[in-house]
Parts: sequence; structure tokens; C-alpha cells
Amino acid sequence: MSAADDLDAGCRRVETPCGEGTVAWRVWGTGPALLLGHGAQGAWSHWVRNIPVLARSRTVIAVDLPGQGDSAEPPERTHRAIADVLAAGLRAIVGAEPVDIAAFSMSGTLLAWMAVHHPALVRRIVLIGCGGLDTPHGHIDVASVRGLAGEAREARLRANLLGLMLHDAAAVDGLALELLVANARKARWVDPAMVVPDRLKRALPHIACPVDAIWGEHDRPHPDPQAQAAVIRAVQPDCDFRVIAGAGHWVMYERPDAFDAALRDLLATPLRAVREPESLP
Repeated sequence: MSAADDLDAGCRRVETPCGEGTVAWRVWGTGPALLLGHGAQGAWSHWVRNIPVLARSRTVIAVDLPGQGDSAEPPERTHRAIADVLAAGLRAIVGAEPVDIAAFSMSGTLLAWMAVHHPALVRRIVLIGCGGLDTPHGHIDVASVRGLAGEAREARLRANLLGLMLHDAAAVDGLALELLVANARKARWVDPAMVVPDRLKRALPHIACPVDAIWGEHDRPHPDPQAQAAVIRAVQPDCDFRVIAGAGHWVMYERPDAFDAALRDLLATPLRAVREPESLP
């Protein structure tokens, strides 16, 4: 069994309604609730290296977003429909208490809009390598493995991870390859309109809770952390923006110790005053 299999076997699994099926949630630990969101064509297992540490002091809730992992497609492919599905499911797990959110990549947009439409449910958000900020997209190198086999297929998979997700070749291990393949096979849709070019940027002015961020120094799809920080701080001026040295896009996998320390530090910081969000048009 892999580390992901071991974690899956030890979780409490919850399923809540979503379209014609359910959203799959996995829960570990006790304490204040922390919701983990994953990236496009991913699943809860994007957090495989972080859950054991975070669950020492938190109720960690890792979701498979609608249309990804083990979750059904949403009733509609809109921010509002997905926000409503996720909010209803989260309330079934935690009740009325607000949660902290750590949102990686595509989930940053979806969970930011959940915070807009269901503000009482969200205590704070930490964005991690998210798109949708209307900044220049970085160069990525990802190609199909269709028709490849053996060493050629593995070499392309490794190149895909380095071309998008990871910075250091040493981080491309067997578990990363396993998760890449397993999650891509399960993903049923990824709608680019959900994340580019400025969907997250549009949500930020309407969020009342504190918004902080963690970025990999060498994030390929969303490069130049200082440029990302400037966009967020233009509407969330108190954003605490941390950069993890030597890490790529999948920062929590590539540099788990540094990432976990940064996230736990942000979550331990006293909450800033709730800002007055702009009203939706």
C-alpha cells in the first residue's frame, strides 16, 4: 500500500449530495476544522504529505471537488452551483462553526466563491499557487502519454510533473507519479472558465474573511510570487504572503516541512478584523 492508501484507510469518509451523485469528503483528526482543496485533475491526495502533520491539531477535511476524484459532477458548472454544493456538504460535517481553508490551485477560485456566497462558513482562507489573478501565465511543458509504454511513458510522466507541478527532479518520486496517473484518470472535467484569467481576482473584493497566501518560489503556471502578492494585496491589503524557497507549483508536496510550518503559523495568527466586502453586482 502507498502512503495515500494508508491515509485513505484511516479516514472517516463522508458523502453528501452533488448533482446525480455525491461529493466525497475524507476526515482525520480532532480540533478546529481545516478544509483542504486540491488542484485541477487532482483529488484529496494532493495533500498526502501534509495531512498526518496537520491532523495532529486539526480536524482535517479533504474534499474531492465536484467532477474530480471520487465526486460526481455538479448540478451546473457554475461557481454558484459548486459553492452551494460544497457549503451544504461542509455544514453536514462541521455544523454551523466556520472553518479555515487551505486552497491549492484551481480550488482557490472555487472555495473563494464559496466564501463569497456563504461567508458565515469561512473563518479564513490561505491561497496556494492559485490562478485566476489576471497575471501572465507561465510556461508549462505537458504532453500526452497516449501510445507510450514502458520507459518512454514514465519519462514523459516525469517530464509532465517537472513541466507543471514540481521544480526539483528529486521530488519526482514513485508516489508523485502514482497520484498523477490515478487522479488524471478519475477527473471528468476541468472548465478553464473557472480559473482564467481573472475569476479569483473578481471574487477577492467580495470576501469578508482574512485572505493569506503561500507560493512556491518556482511556481511554473503562476510565476513571480511578488506579482501575485501585489494583485491580492490590491484588494486584500493585509494579506500575509509567504514564499517557500526551492518549491514549484505543488509546493506542499515538494517542500512539506517548510510548507506545513508556514501554514500552521498562518493559522495560528490571531484573526484580523473582518473587512467590509463589496456587494455583488
